[in-house]
Amino acid sequence: MTARILFVDDEPDLETLVLQKFRRQIRDGTISFLFAHDGVEALAALKTNADVVLVVTDINMPRMDGLSLLQKLQESEGRPSAIVVSAYGDMANIRTAMNRGAFDFVTKPIDFGDLETTIAKTLRHIQFLREARERQAEAERAHASLSRYFSPNLAQRLAVDGAAVELAGQRRDIATLFTDVASFTALVETLEPDVLGTLLNEYVSGMTDIVFAHDGTVAKIVGDALHVLFGAPGEQPDHAARAVACALDLDQYAQQFRDRWQKKRIPLGVTRIGVHAGSAIVGNFGGERFFDYTAYGDTINVAARLEAANKQLGTRICVSATLADKVAGFRGRPVGDLVLRGKTEALRAFEPLRDEQHKDLATQTYLDAFAKLEANDPGAIAAFASHVGKEPQDQLASFHLKRLLNGATGAKIAME
Repeated sequence: MTARILFVDDEPDLETLVLQKFRRQIRDGTISFLFAHDGVEALAALKTNADVVLVVTDINMPRMDGLSLLQKLQESEGRPSAIVVSAYGDMANIRTAMNRGAFDFVTKPIDFGDLETTIAKTLRHIQFLREARERQAEAERAHASLSRYFSPNLAQRLAVDGAAVELAGQRRDIATLFTDVASFTALVETLEPDVLGTLLNEYVSGMTDIVFAHDGTVAKIVGDALHVLFGAPGEQPDHAARAVACALDLDQYAQQFRDRWQKKRIPLGVTRIGVHAGSAIVGNFGGERFFDYTAYGDTINVAARLEAANKQLGTRICVSATLADKVAGFRGRPVGDLVLRGKTEALRAFEPLRDEQHKDLATQTYLDAFAKLEANDPGAIAAFASHVGKEPQDQLASFHLKRLLNGATGAKIAME
């Protein structure tokens, strides 16, 4: 790339001397020169030659001197760097020039060897600044893109560390979470486009804000459904606890959101959430053209099936015991030992609870009934019946009661 330099000096023979001294660089195409005889000509030349990267200017010139020119350059956008030429010992003007943005100076009479060295040093500095600006711009573009998927703090870190964004096929221990709104596809068919747009944008924005508040990664958004990761791409030793806390907050927001829209006579379904933890392969699998940071593996499949299991169970959140065991002080109601679709072994699942819910008397009566269920105690039917009589809105307890009345026993449940 050719560095274009504007030389500003009123000495008539200077142009010839400069072209002679830098003939090799000019011939090689590394440097080219423009010339002006004062500040006025220099400003005019800069207007028509936006590619000038360096101005070398004398201080004492007619019409507009070098100090005035530097002031004009300082006030302009995208100003080129500058070197001033001044009489030896004229430190007052040199100091003023440096205060007005000059990068360096040479003294008169000009030592062309010194001038060549000073120009080379200044061009290296210009290249350094250009590369720094390009890195900053690239980081800002990356941050803007990553902010759609990651929490602000994590997006900032990834934007700076581009290598982390390009990771592909890295196996990590993560927690993963799926959400889905019940019967949303059918609801879409009944809504006007402007209503659907407002509802969906508000819902997704609120849900992703909560994910980001817990430093989660939004791997995918498909309509109303979210796929969220914890522990990737950044290390999060407490990824399981984050996932549970996030699930509870998502559930709370989704319930409040649903209530608001039902008051507008929009029959929005409940949001179902499934959460699991384990090993998965994570990375950017979008190829060269697309950014698609996501995860693959059985851990992901189990979380998705736990989300779907809520429909049969009557729950809104279903988390695996694998994940619950990783969370210190986990609070939750046992759902049962689920044989998920496509699986042969049962997986214990829980409905997570906040501390105040766990302390509620209704939780204790459910736990007592479930203990009888696990023990194949014939009193389980009466225990669940009593609980449902007091808590008719408890769909999970109603699910177990129906199972027992239909002849089922134990906590093992085959999911449809």
